[in-house]
Amino acid sequence: MLYYGRAFFVTLISAVIITFILQPFVLSFMRLKLPRALASFLVCSIFVLIVYLAGLGLVTQASGLIDDLPSYGQRIGELIEGAAEQVRGVERGIAHFMPKRLQEQQPLPDPNRKLKKGRPAPVPVDPNAPPPVQEVRIQAERSPLLTLVYSRLETIYSVTLMASFVPFLVYFMLSWSDHLQRAFLSLFEGPDRAVASRSMESVAAMARAYMAGNFVLGIILAVLSTVFFMLISLPYPLLIGPLSGFLSLVPYIGLPLALLPPFLAALPIYSKIGAYFIIASVVGTLHLFGLNLLYPKIVGARVHLNPLAVTVALMFWGLIWGGIGLVLAVPIVAGIKAVCDNVAAWKPYGKLLGD
Repeated sequence: MLYYGRAFFVTLISAVIITFILQPFVLSFMRLKLPRALASFLVCSIFVLIVYLAGLGLVTQASGLIDDLPSYGQRIGELIEGAAEQVRGVERGIAHFMPKRLQEQQPLPDPNRKLKKGRPAPVPVDPNAPPPVQEVRIQAERSPLLTLVYSRLETIYSVTLMASFVPFLVYFMLSWSDHLQRAFLSLFEGPDRAVASRSMESVAAMARAYMAGNFVLGIILAVLSTVFFMLISLPYPLLIGPLSGFLSLVPYIGLPLALLPPFLAALPIYSKIGAYFIIASVVGTLHLFGLNLLYPKIVGARVHLNPLAVTVALMFWGLIWGGIGLVLAVPIVAGIKAVCDNVAAWKPYGKLLGD
């Protein structure tokens, strides 16, 4: 169910997390005597505007990158040709040390070889054999390229369709927050109602702390990366800096993802391996600085998950949901732990997940 319904569940969970994050801003507008519906509309509009402006800035930077694609393609072709030449050199070196009997290649027999008199070998013909059947080639309805493009467009359409529901889900969750909370708590009776209320508050606090901590850490890494890329005159620093900084936060595969944008941007201007080594060293240092020093203080102290639980969660959610599963794995497991910590019968499971 989680695998085949991943588009639905990812959309719903993303909307819930965004709702938890925006809830304090709605309460701030409500303190100004605004109705909840109007406050929710204003907060959602501001959030969509911020996302739009951020996307517009990335598109503006990427437009210049698209104009430079021919130079990137030429540079990549040169690198591939150089790598192929090195491989051929290695093959020639290996062949030089092979025994002579292995170096000599026996020619394959030629079916049209001539006889001693200079005539081709006769082919016996059976008079009773049926006439040869002419091969008929049936052209496929769709070429493999079109099939690949169609599948990618279908995936993009599905993701775009689900993402279009997020603003509306967030608005309805915010504007109907009081009603939903009362309806949810009415499902429980007696002491269980207080436990459910505390669990909901714990999950909301955890989601806000986790996402806010990651956002602050991503901003720090993005600013530092952008400044470094500007200092070394790397093209499009306002695009690759934020990409590298936020990709560095992806669990376990953040470092290679963070190296990919600056390496691609450096292809047309740097040809020596030393420049790439410097870029890798600085980006790796920022990654280690952020993940080992800042992450435990900004994010880890609010989540309280042990490394084994995080690793298993990344394996499971990454397997069924792909890349987005790696992003949502930690908040999902942290939310489960927040519920377990508030339910008496489930506290041992919370301790099992905790640090």
